[in-house]
Amino acid sequence: MKSQVSREVTADKGSILFITTLVVFLTPFMSASVNIALPSIGREFAADAVELSWVATSFILAAAIFLVPLGRIADIHGRRRVFTYGIFVYMLASLLSAMSNSALTLIAFRVVQGIGSAMIAGTSVAILTSVFPAGERGRALGINVAAVYSGLSLGPFLGGLLTQYLGWRSIFLINVPLGLVIIPLTFLKLKGEWAEARGEKFDLAGSAVYSLTLIAVMYGFTLLPDLAGAWLFLAGVLGVFVFIKWETATKSPVFDLTLFRHNVVFALSNVAALVNYSATAGVGFLLSLYLQYAKGLDPEGAGLVLVSQPIMMAIFSPLAGRLSDRIEPRIVASLGMAFTAIGLFMFVVLDASTSLAYIIASLVILGFGFALFSSPNTNAVMSSVERRYYGVASGTLATMRSIGQMLSMGIVMLILTLYVGRVEITPEFYPQFMASTRTAFTVFAVLCCGGIFASLARGKLR
Repeated sequence: MKSQVSREVTADKGSILFITTLVVFLTPFMSASVNIALPSIGREFAADAVELSWVATSFILAAAIFLVPLGRIADIHGRRRVFTYGIFVYMLASLLSAMSNSALTLIAFRVVQGIGSAMIAGTSVAILTSVFPAGERGRALGINVAAVYSGLSLGPFLGGLLTQYLGWRSIFLINVPLGLVIIPLTFLKLKGEWAEARGEKFDLAGSAVYSLTLIAVMYGFTLLPDLAGAWLFLAGVLGVFVFIKWETATKSPVFDLTLFRHNVVFALSNVAALVNYSATAGVGFLLSLYLQYAKGLDPEGAGLVLVSQPIMMAIFSPLAGRLSDRIEPRIVASLGMAFTAIGLFMFVVLDASTSLAYIIASLVILGFGFALFSSPNTNAVMSSVERRYYGVASGTLATMRSIGQMLSMGIVMLILTLYVGRVEITPEFYPQFMASTRTAFTVFAVLCCGGIFASLARGKLR
């Protein structure tokens, strides 16, 4: 125990912040780049709208499945170890994705990439929270969140340039040289190890039930309104009850439900994150298709429009994080949720004649709202638990994000299926596509309004 403590104390906070910030930049950069490349991928593989959505969704689903189990493994065996392995897996999957010869193989490699992302996301915030004390934590988390949004900012722009001039495969290949820089830095600079739950057992059965439940719920949701989708969804709902019963009975649960039952701030902050991501994650996917199909922009032009949202996130996230160190995080986060709802409502009237200035203004408001929400909400979650739960708390929050993203894409896929069907989005289907887009934004805006109440109800942290 003494050696563990000394390694934590001598850890270089600056180096750790730099490395984790650099790594968490990559996954949102990739996601934003892939959204821009989807029409090009669809043309090469003759993929329909639902298959294209699976290129984005498979990554999110894999991340959601593995985040909590890997967060628990990191608490037991070491967060640095899982974090480092995650970088290797992510880089290898990027290389394999670039070599894909069909939509199916690309989706399969995106699953592997999602697992690597889960290993990174489930540990990076926990490492930062372990290293930085409460008075400095908001600033560190704000910088970390700003890196996420910087990745989202550069993703549409650089992804559009790469797709237009070098082809969509280049957005995956660019990760390889970046990885060759990051991996040596990790071994040289990331010297500490954090494993407050060392020696505790890993709940394999609970992890299996958890993973199968998520697969059934999410995959079933995307198959709706077919009967098979309804049965799978119901099986997933039943799995939730089985998982809760198992986790409350086992001695070393993979997901300590007492964090939800006895910690109101933790519970409602995670609910707020789930709602926020459910209402916003599909925006980039829909607007990428809208700008390239309905507005006729090339990938570079579409990326330049979409970059306005994450730029606002990158600018204001550190400020919001520092603000949450001084005043109640729920106040800042709730205000951010309100601005997000306003931005979403502005997209409800979207049609083929909507001006680019209006779209950019809506994205600016949406980005500002998300910046005000995200880092204060993360600060609230991580500051509401004991050190031994940092890995699980980090994994839980990242899981709320991934499940929210998955639900958001599930909503989009369901609406596209109902309005457009399993066909390529060609000009004769543009009216149906526009109707589906307006319906999706209406659902998202209403969801976000509900999230304001969850954010306000969480209670005081300090």
